[in-house]
Amino acid sequence: MIVKHALSLASRGRLSILTFHRVFAAPDPLLPGEPSAEQFEALLAHVKRNYSVLPLTDAIRRLYNGTLPARAVAITLDDGYADNLSVAAPILKRLQLPATVFIATGYLDGDCMFNDAVIHAIRAAKQERLELAHLGLDAYSLASIADRRSAINQIIGRIKYLPAPERSRRAQSILDACATTAPVGLMLKRELVRSLIDFGLDVGGHTITHPILTNISTSDAWHEIQAGKEELEQLIRRSVSLFAYPNGCPGSDYTGEHVRMVRDAGFLAGATTARGVASRESDPLQLPRFAPWTRQPLKFDLLMLRNFRERREQTATEGPRIATTPAARASVSER
Repeated sequence: MIVKHALSLASRGRLSILTFHRVFAAPDPLLPGEPSAEQFEALLAHVKRNYSVLPLTDAIRRLYNGTLPARAVAITLDDGYADNLSVAAPILKRLQLPATVFIATGYLDGDCMFNDAVIHAIRAAKQERLELAHLGLDAYSLASIADRRSAINQIIGRIKYLPAPERSRRAQSILDACATTAPVGLMLKRELVRSLIDFGLDVGGHTITHPILTNISTSDAWHEIQAGKEELEQLIRRSVSLFAYPNGCPGSDYTGEHVRMVRDAGFLAGATTARGVASRESDPLQLPRFAPWTRQPLKFDLLMLRNFRERREQTATEGPRIATTPAARASVSER
C-alpha cells in the first residue's frame, strides 16, 4: 500500500510508457530479458490491477489536456516481430489491454535485423570458441549459455553503429563462421499486419530498415521515416500518427534534425528510449519510455517509482526545443 500510494503521488500528470520487443511462447535462456508468454501475462495482469492502462494515442492526448489519471501507463512493442501477433496479442486481448506495435516495414515477409542474425548465429554455433579477428572483433567463448549471452552482447555492441552495409556484411560473416544461415519467420508478414488492428492494437512507424538515423544521409533518413509511414498506412488502411526512433537514444541515435523530419512527415508523437516519464512539459515528439526488465511485481513497482522520479529529461534538439510550444502541445491534445 505504501508503494502504491507513493506511485499515485509521483505519477500525477505524468505518463509512463512501457516498451517490449519480443514475447516468447516459452522462456529463452539465451535472451532472459525478453519475457515468456507466462511472464508477460503475469506482469501485465499486475499492471492492469494497479495502473491505469491507456492506448498510447489517448494517453498522450490526455497528458497534454490535463486529464491523465494517476499511475497512467501505455504499452508498446518495437520492431514488428511475428510473436507480437501470435503470442502477445492474444494475451493483451484476454486482459483487455491496449498496446502499440512499432513496425520497421523493411523486415516484413522474412528478412531479419542484424542483431537477430547475430543471436541466431551464436545460438546455432557448434563450436565452444568463436574466432572473429578477421572481422575486427575478438575471440568469444561459447562454452556455456552465459558465455553465449556475453558474446551476443559484446558483438552487437561492437557492430551496432557501423554503416548499415558493413553491419550487414559482418552479421553475414558471423553466420558463416557459425555454419548457419539467417533465421526466417521472425518478423510479421505483410498480410498479417492488419490483424494487429483486429486484436485492438495500434500500429506505429519505426522506419523501413531500422537504421541509426545519425549514421545515414539526410535524404535517406527522410525516406526511412516518411516512406515507412506511407507503407504502414497502405497496409492497415488508416493513418499512422505515432513513431519510435530506431535504437532511440537522444543525441547519439537521432538529432533535432530527425525530430523535425518526424514532425514534417505528419506524426503527432514520437517515442525514444530515454529513461523517465512524460509530463506536459515534454516534447510530444520525444517521449521517454521505460523497459520493465524485472518480472517480479514488487520490484516492478519499485522500478516504476524510481522511473517516475527520474527528473532529467533527455532530448535531442538543435537550438530551441522542438514542438514544446503551447500551440504544438495543444495540437496533440485536440486529436
